[in-house]
Amino acid sequence: MEEAISTSNFQNEKCNLDYSWKSLLKEEKEKEYFKKIIKQVEEERQKGIVIYPPNNEVFSALSYTEFSNIKVVIIGQDPYHGANQAHGLSFSVKKGIKSPPSLVNIYKEINSDLGIPIPAHGYLEAWAKQGVLMLNAVLTVRAGQPNSHKELGWEQFTDKVINLINEYQRNIVFMLWGANAQKKGAIIDRNRHLVLEAPHPSPFSAHSGFFGCKHFSKANQYLKDQGKSEINWQLD
Repeated sequence: MEEAISTSNFQNEKCNLDYSWKSLLKEEKEKEYFKKIIKQVEEERQKGIVIYPPNNEVFSALSYTEFSNIKVVIIGQDPYHGANQAHGLSFSVKKGIKSPPSLVNIYKEINSDLGIPIPAHGYLEAWAKQGVLMLNAVLTVRAGQPNSHKELGWEQFTDKVINLINEYQRNIVFMLWGANAQKKGAIIDRNRHLVLEAPHPSPFSAHSGFFGCKHFSKANQYLKDQGKSEINWQLD
């Protein structure tokens, strides 16, 4: 994996994104709305406001998963707002951090669907390296304040990311869990890609249709049918 980039160096030409991401997002990162997002986040940090994820991990989803390597896209909402949780991949936490309830339910569904043992950690880097883009709609959050950066403008940037995948890729699996993700994924061309929808894996909604959705086996079958390698959902 390339070194994760920060909100600061994302704006210059030395950022460590995969070249194709860098090229595709070049015009977007020069737009005023994007510059305003970066400025706002930096100003809040300078004031001592704790923002998650850390500065060098805000764009980790794009750094971990090259554009040309994408097979599956999982859309989350905003980063975890607890200490040491968010690191730039939706639903993921690093080793040593307790797996949040939604991730536990994801593991339960994978176990039911594929018979894969539930891992002892919540670090999803191995999925990202195989081509699973775990993208939050909003890329930063204030500590202890869920959705606190919801209106900052991140949605426009992540809409662009999704649009690029929709337009320039083919046969990608999109997993849209919950109303927010489904609304964000409304533009996806169902003739070009496989769109799988289910309730959010949150404890509040998982029992209303996330459990039993079998998205992970369906994704692998689709990838196999398209002549692509399947995702190994098992984590060590």
